[in-house]
Amino acid sequence: MEYRQHNQPGCGGCLLILALFALLTGGAQGLLNLFGFLIYSGFAGILILIAAFWGFSYYVRRKVSTYEASQTESHNRFVYLLVNILVKIAQADGHFTRAELNAILNFFQYNLRYNQDQMYWVKQLVKEARDNTTELRQLLDEFRTSFAYEPRLILLELIYQIIYTKQPPPENELRMAREIAQLLQISAYDQRTIESKYRYGQHQQTQNTANQEEQYYAVLGLEPGADFAEIKKAYRKLSMQYHPDKVGHLGEEFKKVAEEKMKEINVAYGYFEKKMNS
Repeated sequence: MEYRQHNQPGCGGCLLILALFALLTGGAQGLLNLFGFLIYSGFAGILILIAAFWGFSYYVRRKVSTYEASQTESHNRFVYLLVNILVKIAQADGHFTRAELNAILNFFQYNLRYNQDQMYWVKQLVKEARDNTTELRQLLDEFRTSFAYEPRLILLELIYQIIYTKQPPPENELRMAREIAQLLQISAYDQRTIESKYRYGQHQQTQNTANQEEQYYAVLGLEPGADFAEIKKAYRKLSMQYHPDKVGHLGEEFKKVAEEKMKEINVAYGYFEKKMNS
């Protein structure tokens, strides 16, 4: 016979002991008083839980509403579409896992440095996006017609950022990112520049000087071996595209994304300038 481990006694045993004690000390009236107290305290507990849940929900809704009102319409629309697009990418295989949810939330919390109020908003957007039946292509068409080329570049940059939080990055999501670039009417050159940067960047900690140089070429969207004239031309083009002022209307967090991109471009150009002109 198979041995089965005994479970810990539940509250039923405790309740029976209390009932016997009440009966012995107070008779039938004591037993009735005990059950009355349990019913009353249980009902009160339920009311307290409902009130606490309602109060917290009200607090969150108020925080979300206050934050939304403090931002520009462009900012709110950008984040709304960004969240919906990221969720659609995660749902592409027919599932939306806890890991994918955490990747999106961590992206906003750590990459974009969102505070608690902003995270309440993002969580609400993610919840709504999961139930949104709008097709990905329709969301991308709306984004393309709503925003200029530079914000579209930032969107693609952010999509690659979150894809590369998964190691190795899923090939189906990389293919989807390339298709998204086409639907957003982003040039093949700019798409390759962004993807190459992340592909080389994932080996950054272990790379040698040669690999680092390849990454700098990738940041500038160039093949290894390009001459300084090509490097200078690429640098000027990217500097105009990723100038923070061009995405300032989207909010400070996306302006910082552009600033970080500009730092990468400046570091890459500085490396080649020093190497080829020294």
